Amino acid sequence: MMFFPFILAVISLLLSVLYKSSEFNTDVLLEQTVLPPRVLLLTAHPDDECFFFAPTILALRRSSSSPEIFSLCLSSGNADGLGERRKGELVRSLDILGVDKDSRWIIEHPQLQDNITQQWDAEIIAEVLRPFVIENHITSVRNQIQLHEVYTLTVLSRQVLTFDTKGISLHPNHFSLPLGASYLIKSLSSSSHTSVPRLFSLVTVPVLSKYAGLPSAILVRLGIIFQTFEPTVDSLPVFISGIPDYLTTVRAILAHDSQMVWFRYLYITFSRYMWVNEWIEFKTQKGVGQNPLYTTI
Repeated sequence: MMFFPFILAVISLLLSVLYKSSEFNTDVLLEQTVLPPRVLLLTAHPDDECFFFAPTILALRRSSSSPEIFSLCLSSGNADGLGERRKGELVRSLDILGVDKDSRWIIEHPQLQDNITQQWDAEIIAEVLRPFVIENHITSVRNQIQLHEVYTLTVLSRQVLTFDTKGISLHPNHFSLPLGASYLIKSLSSSSHTSVPRLFSLVTVPVLSKYAGLPSAILVRLGIIFQTFEPTVDSLPVFISGIPDYLTTVRAILAHDSQMVWFRYLYITFSRYMWVNEWIEFKTQKGVGQNPLYTTI
């Protein structure tokens, strides 16, 4: 019994730490700008937005820089003939996550269909993505003005956020997206009149870390504390959900009721991506068709 107060105190401390969301080094993803940053979340299927990206979406909604958040999903997830139903589920999920109704779209393209064995063509992704990037001004990133002849300030900050080349779950539709977005950025950069957005990819972690769940949130927070004492130049932008954000993510996932088979509940319980998002900038070599490079920032 003498250990009971100590255990209770530890539990109370952990809950107080976990209750509040936190973030680290996110100013490299959201530069200070005169105008609100614009962020386009690029996903492959309905439910990607909440299964993988919710910590980032919810953190951006609270950000002092007040970014405008856009969502573009490149398929209806019609592999099982449930495409129309899944469109409605995506609408409800994005409502819960707080993405404006006028800032979200879903694509139906014959060569971008939900298929767990098919990698999508990068050029087709770029072709579909281009009008959304240009028409919603996700194309100007480092235009600068001089203030009092002392320093310059970025006027516009534009980012595309998507999967990395492992796609978190190794789904070929997922890991096609950064290649397609990179293809578009290289194409836009060849046009002298067009600035290009920065491309960030959600980091795929090893399997054991991927299913560490709540402990991963604790360990990442501890790692951030140590990094504040010994900062490194290659520290990744990190968003960590607190308990209220976690519960919001669960609500968004449950909106996808057609997908709620037994292993989804295991995912909700054990997945690191319910709590933690880490980002890396996706750099490309010059010239369309060349291989992309990852760069830590």
